[in-house]
This record gives sequence, structure tokens and C-alpha cells, in this order.
Amino acid sequence: MPKPDIHPKWYPDAKVICNGEVVMTTGSTQPEIHVDVWSGNHPFFTGTQKILDTEGRVDRFMRKYGMNSTDSATAGKESTEKGEQSKGSPSKEN
Repeated sequence: MPKPDIHPKWYPDAKVICNGEVVMTTGSTQPEIHVDVWSGNHPFFTGTQKILDTEGRVDRFMRKYGMNSTDSATAGKESTEKGEQSKGSPSKEN
């Protein structure tokens, strides 16, 4: 049994309210809890999260790591041809 007069009042059925609608009940020291975001309307949990492409960074990543099938095939052939030419050429050393 807790000591009297030192613990806050416990509300076992506190209402969690989001946008004027009761979304769940939980235990709390407040009878009502008002929230702006909860798992029912957060983009991560609802599956509506979007990738923000700031300054073309996603495209740059895709090009850098060869994620685009048409660009990577062309880039791979060009680098292979350049590598073969450099191996066959004689080098001059003093």
C-alpha cells in the first residue's frame, strides 16, 4: 500500500485524445491526455511515408551505386574499355 498524501491520483482509464477523438485508454496521473500524433495517424505507421528527394540526392545515390539498370550497364562497358586501353599502353619511366 502506498504512503498516503505523497503519490498523485492514479486514473486507470485515462483517455488519450487526438484531434478531438478518443483513440485509446491507458493508465495515467491525468484523466485526459491530448496528443497531436499517435500511431494511427503517423506516416511511418500508416505506410504513407514519402522519401523527400532533396537536391537530387536519391538520384545521385542510384547513379553512384549502379541501381539504375540502363545507366549502370552503359557505365560498366565504358569503364571496362578504358581499363583495357590503359593496360595495353606502354608506360615511360625515367
